[in-house]
Amino acid sequence: MKKFTVHKGLVAPMDRENVDTDAIIPKQFLKSIRKTGFGPNLFDEWRYLDHGEPGQDPASRQPNPDFVLNQPRYQGASILLARKNFGCGSSREHAPWALDQFGFRAVIAPSFADIFFNNCFKNGLLPIVLPEATVSQLFDETFAFPGFELTIDLDQQVIRRGSSEPIPFEVQAFRRYCLMNGLDDIGLTLRQADKIKQFEAQRLAQKPWLAQTMVG
Repeated sequence: MKKFTVHKGLVAPMDRENVDTDAIIPKQFLKSIRKTGFGPNLFDEWRYLDHGEPGQDPASRQPNPDFVLNQPRYQGASILLARKNFGCGSSREHAPWALDQFGFRAVIAPSFADIFFNNCFKNGLLPIVLPEATVSQLFDETFAFPGFELTIDLDQQVIRRGSSEPIPFEVQAFRRYCLMNGLDDIGLTLRQADKIKQFEAQRLAQKPWLAQTMVG
């Protein structure tokens, strides 16, 4: 998992409430058994005018020129600004995968659906909850200033924007630690690799028959 310490990036505004996970990554793209390749189909039904299926070449599709992520001023955005209840709907982990693989490192919103919120942290994507009035102000600034960027400092837990006052945000200490060190659940477990090996060695010494292979 990628570490998240300080990130500066262009902001893209998703000016819709209750964006659900089926909109983030439509159901037909969940057939893959891999954890990669979901970025091209992020917000697929909104980004394209034609229906998408797995394996299609994005270059052959018809992009929707009115969709925010297709507008030239937001190309390369890595911070998504959203409205309340972002990530609602089904619990698919593919949603944060798609956002991350598209290039987003953080999502800022007044509120998130619980499962989506938890899945973000497990996949290196930082969800930031801010008061609704603050989010609305950021929307106004994003619309008003092409190339609007934010700097997110996870260590200091602040968002910086030019000469304005930094915006503080809260992140639970353990989640902050994991993001800053690039540790997902597997990474946390592998930190105990020596103890796991020691336990397995002791277990096999006490119960050597566990190492035997059954012959069919």
